[in-house]
Amino acid sequence: MTKPKVIFFGNGPLADFAKTTLEKSCDIIFHAREKADLESVKKLKAQNPDAHGVLASFGVMIKSDVLNIFEPEGILNIHPSLLPKYRGASPIETAILEGDKEFSVSVMKLVLAMDAGPIYYQTTFKESEIFEQKIDSVSCLDYKTKVYQALATAGTEWISSNLKNLPTPKDQIGQPTFTGKFDKSMSPLDPKTKTASELLNQIRAFSGYPKSKYTLLDTNCAIISAHIAAPNDSGKLFIDCHDSSRLIIDQVQPESRKVMDAKSFLNGYCKK
Repeated sequence: MTKPKVIFFGNGPLADFAKTTLEKSCDIIFHAREKADLESVKKLKAQNPDAHGVLASFGVMIKSDVLNIFEPEGILNIHPSLLPKYRGASPIETAILEGDKEFSVSVMKLVLAMDAGPIYYQTTFKESEIFEQKIDSVSCLDYKTKVYQALATAGTEWISSNLKNLPTPKDQIGQPTFTGKFDKSMSPLDPKTKTASELLNQIRAFSGYPKSKYTLLDTNCAIISAHIAAPNDSGKLFIDCHDSSRLIIDQVQPESRKVMDAKSFLNGYCKK
């Protein structure tokens, strides 16, 4: 059986996971990674009128000259939220930062307005459905990566199964909310006003970039991984928080140094 042809648009972890899944059942004839690639897209689409467009986290505004050549089905955009909630640049990170325990993905038709197109498909996962092991044992970077993987895979598998017989997309319902880009000014942890749970959400959301920062033993550190203290938790590197809760630090990265576990950090930086 001939695989459907796809022109793929995307960058970053969502795109990487989506492309890996899409390649199993589709023939990706071109991967557009930046604005300059859009001219090649137009030429390839003219040469392959049966090619579909699939997008995951492209980061470039696609204008009408490209959108129109994929009509009537349009470019299928895999967006990791329950649209119209969390439109914009950081839907997964914002959901984690807000402490959401459910994560969603939408497959929508791309339009000129940001994440405003009609919906082909949506589904939601509980946190417990994404992680096979106990959440407390998942590192902060792995936490965000697993969410990316689960949502990208679910959206792409639906596309692969329905590409030859797409339903009619339906308009989004509800009041939209919007997310922005994160930057380094947001990195400092503030235990005076935040609980351990809120700080852990920040560390998970900011893992990779912009990272969460805190001064430990007079040393500026990026906090790479942590967990909330349980009763009788013996962790020796910790942050006391706003509601008398305690955040145990598992991994840190001192400024200009490599990532190290808490024990190594204490051995190297604790004054005798």
